[in-house]
Amino acid sequence: MLSYALVIFAKWPVPGQVKTRLCPTLQSDQAAELARCFLIDTVERVSSLKDVQVWLAFTPSDTEPLFRELLPSSVRYLPQRGKDLGERELNIFVDLLGKEETTVAIMGTDIPSVPLASLQSAFALLKNPGCDAVFGPSGDGGYYFVGAKAVHPPLFENIEWSTEKVLQQTLGQARLHNLNVSLIPSWHDVDTEEDLRRLAGQLGEIRSEEDAPRTRAFLKRLAFL
Repeated sequence: MLSYALVIFAKWPVPGQVKTRLCPTLQSDQAAELARCFLIDTVERVSSLKDVQVWLAFTPSDTEPLFRELLPSSVRYLPQRGKDLGERELNIFVDLLGKEETTVAIMGTDIPSVPLASLQSAFALLKNPGCDAVFGPSGDGGYYFVGAKAVHPPLFENIEWSTEKVLQQTLGQARLHNLNVSLIPSWHDVDTEEDLRRLAGQLGEIRSEEDAPRTRAFLKRLAFL
């Protein structure tokens, strides 16, 4: 068993159902193709982390064969379950901790340029016996990463999901229940045209064509790079 589990949340990229806030900047089929590029680049990027088992938490529930055709054979799979993001995240920790894995983290697919050093820092922090959870703040008031060694339901309860209050409320829940939380450097996920242009700028500053290659090539075709 590898030391850490990193679970990537992903929805199968169907036009009109993913990255809809990027429309009309992008057409719906372009937004879906971008989501596909994000997915593959993110999974391949984090797969290079030492001692990390990459999982994919997928939705809809019948799409596992489709994801398996896209992603490396080393990836393991489990379906998302729950009525909102909090339930879906909590259920990942319930399903994996103490059964399959001893340390579990969750992140999304729309951060293909996330620094690996930040993720390595998160797992290092989780080795500390006094650290109950680690979060990676995102620019929209939420978080792009959460990791823990035990199941902590309060971190996923009484949160106004998909608002700018998510991280603030989550940290409030941690304080209320005496949970010690650490933060890694913030990063931006990609939901809006502004986010997309920021990502293009980041990739433009990175000379390596191996960094998010599919996302980079797609943005070049759209003249964002």
